Amino acid sequence: MTPDWLPDIPAFRQLTRALAMLDAIMSPVWEFRYYSFDSRWADGQMMASMRNGSGDHWFALLAPAGIALHGLAHEAPNYRHGSPWPGIFDGLPKLFHDIFLDEPAFDTANSTFCLWRLTTDNRWHRGPVRLPPGDDPDGSDELLDILAGDPTQYVRFAAEYYERDIAVEDVSSIYRHERLSAALVQRLNPAVSLDALTADADEIGYPES
Repeated sequence: MTPDWLPDIPAFRQLTRALAMLDAIMSPVWEFRYYSFDSRWADGQMMASMRNGSGDHWFALLAPAGIALHGLAHEAPNYRHGSPWPGIFDGLPKLFHDIFLDEPAFDTANSTFCLWRLTTDNRWHRGPVRLPPGDDPDGSDELLDILAGDPTQYVRFAAEYYERDIAVEDVSSIYRHERLSAALVQRLNPAVSLDALTADADEIGYPES
């Protein structure tokens, strides 16, 4: 089953940009961040990603025609190193083959799930995969849970990963793409200045215009 909490394309783009902006505030060191967003990945394309530092990740290519997303949960029952489970990429629109499926940067040879949504679609799709039994056999439920878009999810994540208590109201401000202010940045991370975030905000494309 395709996760029913995944947002539509505009909401996905706004949310993944917000997650990347929050992580840029929480962690000045890029390598320690979970979430990133490159608004100029390629001509007309953007890229959102998650890396947890423990071998799990997901990458999403945002193209004019839609979004393709794949992920790797290395402890999922269907994980096979270098040989994706049969059916994961079956049905992926051909327009995503060269720019996503065959793009080395996305490491699709190591994947446990793939989802996509075209701008003309009213829902997300996945291939005709017959997965092993279990509640989350491909790891997609766990890795994509943050995309439900509830600010309290990021508050819990920040408490666990960054060991910092932040206010849900401040996270909500970033989710809404409100312009950054020195006060907001200081509340989220007193060790970071507003000026220091200029390059990150430019790369992310935050706030979305």
